[in-house]
Amino acid sequence: MGSTMRLATAVLLLGLIMVVTGGEEENDPCVYEAISNDDALLCKGLEVLYPELGNIGCMYVPDCSNYRQKITRWPGPIVKFHGALEDATYILIMVDPDAPSRSSPTARFWRHWLVTDISGTDMKKGKIQGQELSSYQPPSPPAHTGFHRYQFFVYLQEGKTISLLSKENKTRGSWDMDKFLNRFHLNEPEASTQFLTQNYQDSSGLQSPGGGENEPKDKPKQ
Repeated sequence: MGSTMRLATAVLLLGLIMVVTGGEEENDPCVYEAISNDDALLCKGLEVLYPELGNIGCMYVPDCSNYRQKITRWPGPIVKFHGALEDATYILIMVDPDAPSRSSPTARFWRHWLVTDISGTDMKKGKIQGQELSSYQPPSPPAHTGFHRYQFFVYLQEGKTISLLSKENKTRGSWDMDKFLNRFHLNEPEASTQFLTQNYQDSSGLQSPGGGENEPKDKPKQ
């Protein structure tokens, strides 16, 4: 009888552990959430890999492990285009179309990175080496501006010499990306992707000064 009671107790304890563990997993904030279907239309054949996060293409930066603050300090990511032709040359562009916010993008596009003359071999490996016309600037969305999209585009260079106008070099904001692309007859990108993040102070676990949660203003509908 004693052994039966011990067995029953063990089964009950095991069930309790499973319930508690399951609850912790459901409430775990470190969730890699996919972006909306509309935003995912941009995700075509490109990988963007950051330290600790791995490939963040087509995802929200997780609201855990301080990732939304860390990404503002990390160096440029590994950007891989597996479909790159080894004997071709490519251009990489990274922009934020939501500056200063997605609901009021008066400084669209904010140019975060512009590199030309990247060999196809390097593009396949994710080694972004070439002529850096705009050095890498990490994602740093201002507080209380909601989620920002950080978009990456890879274009075939086809022997063209690419440069920025002097007025384009004066500022990164309000960059007329379409004019730039038209100037060098760059049509459809060979590959593209994007990820979304917001200021780490706006994360769900933090409280606003008024005591309520700081809800993101511009998170796209899922």
